[in-house]
Amino acid sequence: MTDVNTAKAETPSRSRLVPDLPLVVWMVALTLILGLGSGMGSVDLVAAYNLGFGRALGEFALILLPSFTLAAALSRQNVASEAAGRATAFASPVAGAGMICPDTAYAALSPAAGRYKLELAFGAYAGFKLLYPAGPLIVAAGLGTAVTEAVPPVTLLFAGVLLTVPVWMTGLFWARYSNKAVESAPIAATEQTSAGLILTFAPFLVMTALLIVGGVVGQTGIGIIDFLLMPKGALLCAAILALLQTPHKARRECLDSAVRRTGSLLLVIGAASAFGGVLTMLVPLDRLVPNGSGLVTLLALFALTVIFKLAQGSSMATFAAVAPVAAPIVVVSGAEPIAAVFAICLGSFIAILPNDSYYWLVRRDALEHETSEARAIRILTGGAILQACIGMALLLSVVAVWT
Repeated sequence: MTDVNTAKAETPSRSRLVPDLPLVVWMVALTLILGLGSGMGSVDLVAAYNLGFGRALGEFALILLPSFTLAAALSRQNVASEAAGRATAFASPVAGAGMICPDTAYAALSPAAGRYKLELAFGAYAGFKLLYPAGPLIVAAGLGTAVTEAVPPVTLLFAGVLLTVPVWMTGLFWARYSNKAVESAPIAATEQTSAGLILTFAPFLVMTALLIVGGVVGQTGIGIIDFLLMPKGALLCAAILALLQTPHKARRECLDSAVRRTGSLLLVIGAASAFGGVLTMLVPLDRLVPNGSGLVTLLALFALTVIFKLAQGSSMATFAAVAPVAAPIVVVSGAEPIAAVFAICLGSFIAILPNDSYYWLVRRDALEHETSEARAIRILTGGAILQACIGMALLLSVVAVWT
């Protein structure tokens, strides 16, 4: 009771300096101020805002709506056991890479994670960034044929695994010691039998099977089959199966919950994407990184990606935007292609901030108990920065010794 009263007493004094506005309002206001202050015309600013706002909303809707439906359905089942939580944390890097999206991997596995949700978050983040066929493949393809021809997929896979293990362990360590409130929370006992657990996790098994078949078969040319074999289609199948396992009277409630959570997140994601898009248009990021060779080039690529990530927010958007800018640097400098790929991947770790959709997904689930936004930012951003620094130090050490 004291904390509540104190918070209310402090609010007026803080509002005299900084208006108490929702983050979405802040992002919209800052985007408009940034554009108009730089001399952009009103028509150009609105066009840039529209382009940025709607850039990835459709894709995120296909991810978040079934993910939250799956989460709502599974929350009505008793799956928060110690074994289930450990299993999801252990599988998180592979899930992040296999689904080509940390948001999808986290949302799909979080209902079973229990107190291991933060470990799951950092694991899925690391797997998406460093494991083939996610980050390394996306970056290598973006850098062009000069890199893809020089880096066999097996090499990308092997190097990614070697980097993922220490980076993932760093995330696990940070999650355990930065969020002790959840670590010390009791875990609900489960009465389910082995058969019951298998039935509960059937949506995950179906999703995994579809992804494996999709990886082996590839494109079939049949639209509905190709959709079901891709991560978003497999996630939709898992959500439908979980919904069918839910009592009939609770299904509409699950869908309503998923719509509410999806709608609020889409608004935040759209505003953040618009801000990043306008900022990227106004700041010549490609001129901030000099050409070089060896370790200097890798550090430059790392720094360039950090700038893009801070501006873009979205990891996928960062990969897509930074590769064309980094490609001539990699070619001219003669840097080791595989090291260049992972320097960019590691730079994209920095950071999990409010302009990243992943921040809000984890913030409103794993860190929902946190009343301080600043502390939530420190937990997520601090862990991501630590993962990036550990991974980059290992990469530079290997390159220095190898060359």
